[in-house]
Amino acid sequence: MGQVVDLDTLLKLRAEWKAGGKTVVFTNGCFDLLHVGHLRSIQDAAQLGDILIVGLNSDASVRRLKGPGRPLQNEASRGAVVAAIRGVDYVMFFDEPTADGVLKILQPDVHAKGTDYSRESVPERDTVLAYGGSIVITGDPKNHSTKDLIRDIKARYAPGESSPR
Repeated sequence: MGQVVDLDTLLKLRAEWKAGGKTVVFTNGCFDLLHVGHLRSIQDAAQLGDILIVGLNSDASVRRLKGPGRPLQNEASRGAVVAAIRGVDYVMFFDEPTADGVLKILQPDVHAKGTDYSRESVPERDTVLAYGGSIVITGDPKNHSTKDLIRDIKARYAPGESSPR
């Protein structure tokens, strides 16, 4: 099971991993309502190296990106769920809209993103390429989304309807 840690802890560990020749993979997202697309992308990322770090947008960052009412789960809950995924070694939070700042500091060998991106459209692309890292697209075709889950839940359990048993 992975651990939720801060950036300073990861920086110290990163130096050890680099000295030991370990390949460090980083992936990131909001992961508000974890769905199978998230799971597959994260587990595929874990196969790309020795250490997998998952960066999670902080609650404030999710609100700025996704709007009022989000996140549905607070960062402590999202961090615990993501840390429990097989293959995740470390989880950390960042407050910016993208992971550029974290990537500049940690400089992981591989930056993995889900299939809602291409290698050319990854927001952190220039940062990763500038320090010599590589970008890999992971997961299955983009046919799952938290937004769709929320819409389906609202439609299925509209106000006034009894909840299923």
